[in-house]
Amino acid sequence: MHDDRTLVEARLKRVLDERIRPAVHPASVPLDVAVWNAPGEPVPVAEGLAAEPVATRVGERWGAPWGTSWFRVTGTVPKEWAGKTVEAILDLGFDENMPGFQCEGLVYRPDGTPVKGLNPRNQWVRVAAPAEGGEEVRLHIEAASNPVILDYHPFLPTRLGDKETAGSEPQYTLERMDLAVFDETVWQLVIDLEVLGELMQELPEDSGRRYAIVRAVGRALDAVDLQDVNGSAAAARAALEDVLSTPAEPSAHRISAVGHAHIDSAWLWPLRETVRKVARTTSNMTALIEDEPDFVFAMSQAQQWAWIKEHRPEVWAKVKKAVADGRFVPAGGMWVESDTNMPGSEAMARQFVHGKRFFLDEFGVENDEAWLPDTFGFAAGLPQIIKAAGSKWLLTQKISWSQTNRFPHHTFNWEGIDGTRIFTHFPPVDTYNCSMKGSEIAHAAKNFKDKGVARHSLAPTGWGDGGGGTTREMIAKAARMRDLEGSATVRWETPAEFFEKAEAEYPNAPVWVGELYLELHRATLTSQAGTKQGNRRSEHLLREAELWAATAAVRCEEFSYPYEQLDRIWKTVLLHQFHDILPGSSIAWVHREARATYAALAQELTGIIDGAQRTLAGEGTTELVFNATPHSRGGVPAGGAGRVTVDGRTAIASRAQGGFVLDNGLLRVEIDGRGLVVSAYDLVADRETVAPGGAANLPQIHADFPNMWDAWDVDEFYRNTVTDLTDADEVVAGEGGSVRVVRTFGDSRLTQVLTLAPGGRRLDIDTEVDWHETEKFLKLAFPLDIHAERYASETQYGHFYRATHTNTSWEAAKFEACNHRFVHVEEPGWGVALVNDSTYGHDVTRTVRAEDAGTTTTVRVSLLRAPRFPDPETDQGVHRFRHALAPGAAIGDAVREGYRVNLPERCLTGGSEVAPLVTVDNDAVVVTAVKLADDGSGDVVVRFHEAHGGRARATLTTGFTAASVSVTDLLERPLADTAAPELSGGAVAVRLRPFELVTLRFSRG
Repeated sequence: MHDDRTLVEARLKRVLDERIRPAVHPASVPLDVAVWNAPGEPVPVAEGLAAEPVATRVGERWGAPWGTSWFRVTGTVPKEWAGKTVEAILDLGFDENMPGFQCEGLVYRPDGTPVKGLNPRNQWVRVAAPAEGGEEVRLHIEAASNPVILDYHPFLPTRLGDKETAGSEPQYTLERMDLAVFDETVWQLVIDLEVLGELMQELPEDSGRRYAIVRAVGRALDAVDLQDVNGSAAAARAALEDVLSTPAEPSAHRISAVGHAHIDSAWLWPLRETVRKVARTTSNMTALIEDEPDFVFAMSQAQQWAWIKEHRPEVWAKVKKAVADGRFVPAGGMWVESDTNMPGSEAMARQFVHGKRFFLDEFGVENDEAWLPDTFGFAAGLPQIIKAAGSKWLLTQKISWSQTNRFPHHTFNWEGIDGTRIFTHFPPVDTYNCSMKGSEIAHAAKNFKDKGVARHSLAPTGWGDGGGGTTREMIAKAARMRDLEGSATVRWETPAEFFEKAEAEYPNAPVWVGELYLELHRATLTSQAGTKQGNRRSEHLLREAELWAATAAVRCEEFSYPYEQLDRIWKTVLLHQFHDILPGSSIAWVHREARATYAALAQELTGIIDGAQRTLAGEGTTELVFNATPHSRGGVPAGGAGRVTVDGRTAIASRAQGGFVLDNGLLRVEIDGRGLVVSAYDLVADRETVAPGGAANLPQIHADFPNMWDAWDVDEFYRNTVTDLTDADEVVAGEGGSVRVVRTFGDSRLTQVLTLAPGGRRLDIDTEVDWHETEKFLKLAFPLDIHAERYASETQYGHFYRATHTNTSWEAAKFEACNHRFVHVEEPGWGVALVNDSTYGHDVTRTVRAEDAGTTTTVRVSLLRAPRFPDPETDQGVHRFRHALAPGAAIGDAVREGYRVNLPERCLTGGSEVAPLVTVDNDAVVVTAVKLADDGSGDVVVRFHEAHGGRARATLTTGFTAASVSVTDLLERPLADTAAPELSGGAVAVRLRPFELVTLRFSRG
C-alpha cells in the first residue's frame, strides 16, 4: 500500500480548522450589549450590577489599562431553537494564545450569582439545555482590561506595568457577543479527531497502531459531509469507535491528572487583580465539577482561598460545597507558593504554619504535600521544615527549566542539611499548565526517567494565571486517554492519591542530597533590592516583636500579647514572599506597593517592640540595651536587657602611602587612598585576610543584558566584561574610628563608611548607592588569602556548602547563589565571614597566584541590578546596605555576627535590667523564636536548632515558672511519637544532631 500518511494528516488539519470546529456552533444570533466603565479601582459586584450602562457593539474598542468594564448582554433564544443546547459566546477580544495574560471576565446573573469566568480558551456560557425557545437572556460581565505585558516580542520595556504610567488608551476590541446553538455531537467529533491526530503524531512512523489511526481518521473524514457537518458528524464518530476503544498496553505509563490553575499571587498584575483572577477561576472550576463527575481540582496557596472567603462570599459558598464533596482539594499547605531560597528560617516555617492551619480551620483538611510547581529552586534546609510541619511529600516542576544539566530523576527522596528525606516528584510532562495534548502526554511517558522501577507521574492540568483552569475539552481528552492503545493512561486523582501510589511502587527511590538549584533565574536573588530589604527587615522585626511581647506578657499583667496583630502581619509578610514578589520579577505596581507595605509594617512592628520594651524596662534613668540576638552581646544576655560594657578603643592614623589605618588591638585594617581595604590583619591569629596584591571592598560593575527574562536572569557571559570602580572622590576620616569613601560612576554615586568598633573583630561597611544605571550589575568584591575547596552560606536552620571550583558542569552552573546572613570561607583553623543585612546573591571563585602559588578565594556580594522588564525603573534611586568582614571567624562567629548585623541594639532608659524569658547555655544552639502559643493559651513556645553543623548538648532554662513541657511540630501540636523531655527546676536538657530543629511548648505554672 502506498504511504499516504502525510496526506491524511494534512487533510485532518484543514477539515478540522475550516469545517468541523466552526460547526460546533452552527447557528447564532447577536446579543445586545451595553457597557459601564468603573471609575478608578474595581467596584463591589452590587455596584457594578446596578450601574446604568450605555449601548455598545461588537467591533468597539474598550478597556483602559487596568480598568474594569461592566458589560450587560441581553437577548432572546429563537423559537426555532427549542430542544437544542444554547450557549452564549462572549469574546471580549481574546487572543487564544494568551490564556492568563490579557483581558478576563466573570459572568454574573442579574441577582449577583457568579456563573463562570471568561478567558481566551473558555468563552462560552451555557444558557439552556435543552432550550424551550423564547427564553430571555440577561448576563453581566465584570471585564478586566489587564494589559498585555509579556507580548509576542517578550521582555520589551513597557510603562503598562503600573496604573500610574499606563495611560488610558483602550486595549481591546469586542469580537463576538452571540447566542449560539451548541452541537455536542460535532464537539465530541472534534475531541475524537484531536486526540487521535495528536496521538498519531507521537507514535513511531513504522508502527501498526499509527497506521490503524491513519486509516480510521481517513474513513471518518470520508464520512463527513463538508456541506452538512452537523448531519454527518455521528457517522464520522462511528468510524472512529474501534480505534478509540482499543485498550492501552498493560505496561503503559500511568498519569494522575490533577485539575489545576497555577495562579501567581502577583506577577504581571497587582495583588488586587489576583483576587479577581482567583474568583474567576474558582467559579469556572466549581461549575465544571458540577458537570463532570470524575473531575478533581486542586488549588494551593491558602492566601488565595482567604481572598475568596473575604472578597467573594458568593463564590466561597460554592467552593466550600465542592471541598465537602471531595472534588475541590486544598493543596500544598502553605500560605503562598513562596520563594524558598530567600525566606528566613522562621518565615519559611510560618508559610506552613499559616497555610496548614487555614485549611485545618476551614475544612478540617491537613495536607501531606508541599506544592511548589513554579518556585525558582529549593534551599537545602527545606526538607526538615516540611517534615516539622507534618508533611511528607513535595511536588515541583521548575527544575526542568535548568539550562545546563538535566536532573537525573523524576521521583526521588530529597535529603536536606539535617538528614531529613522528603519523597519528591517532578512531573515529566514538563509543564504545570498541561492541556491534555497528545504531545504532552507522550512527552511525559517518554521523558520519565524512572522507567522500569516506577510508572506513575502527575500532570497538573489547566490554564493558569487567570487562564480559567481546566476546560471541558481537557476533560474530554482525558476520558479518551483513560485506556487507549499507544497512549499513557490518564486518571483524575488528588495529589494525595498520586503520592500514595508513587511512594508505594518506589520504596527505594534514589536520593538527592543538598539544594535543588535551578540553573536559571539566578538574578532573582538581587533584583528589586527594596523588596528584599523590606522582607529581611520585616522578618527580624517580627522576631523582636514576638520575643519582647512574649516576655512582657509573661512578666507584666498589664501587657496583652498582640495575637491578632502579629497573625495579620505575618500573613502580609508571607504573601510578599511569593515567588514573583520577593524575587523581584513582578511589574512596577507590585513593588511600589510592596515598599509601602513594608514601611507600614516596620512602623507597626516597631510600635509593638517599643511598647513591650517600655513595659519591661519600667520607670527609671538606667541606660538599658535590649539584645534580641540569640547570643550575649556586650555583657547583655540573649533575649534580655542590661547595661553594655565595651572594652578597648579604636585608633585611627594616616597611612604613609595614602589612606588610613584602623587598629583596635584585635584587627588592623589598612584603607588606601582609593578607599579600598588592602589589609585586614588578624592580630590575634597573626594572619592577613586580604590576598597579596588584592584589594577588598572593591566595587565592580558589569554590563547585564541577559538573553531573556531580564529581571530573572543573569547569564554567565556577564563576567566577560568588568569595570573596577577604584576612583574615589574623597577618602576621609570620620568619627568613631571610621573612614568615609565617596565614588561617582556613570550617573550614580556610591558612599561608604568603614568602621572598626572597639572590642570587635569585624569591619563594618555601610554602603549607600544613589543608583541611576540601566542594564548594569553592581557587586562588591573581597579577595581573601584562603585556600578553600568549599564555602558555607547560611540557609534555613543551618548552612549549606558549595564548591569554590568548577570541576563539573553542576558546580560551574552555580555561578550566582543564595545566602542569608553570612558567607563563610575557611581553612582548617582559620576562616573569614562576610555578613550582610539585606543582600542574598553572591558568587565565590578561586584562583592560584603565579607569584607565590597561593590560593585567592574571592567572595563577591551582589548589590544592585537595573533590568528594564517587567519594571523599566527597577531599583532606580537610593539604597543602603550593611556588610561586615569578620577575619578569624569560625562558623559560630559567622552565625553570631550575622544576627548582630540584622538585629541592632535598642536603647532606652528604665528602672531595672530585664532577664531573658529563656536562656540556652551553648552558643551552637540558636533560638529562632520565642513567642506565646498561637491558640491564646498563654503557653510559651521556643524554637531552636543546632547551628554549627555538629552534635550539641545544651540546657534550656526558663525565666518563668513552667508547669510542663512538650515537643511539638511547627503548628505547636505535641508530637505523638516523641517523649516529653524532663523538666527540672525550669530547665530542660536537650541533645541535637547537626542542624536539628526542635520546638518546645511550655505551659506556665
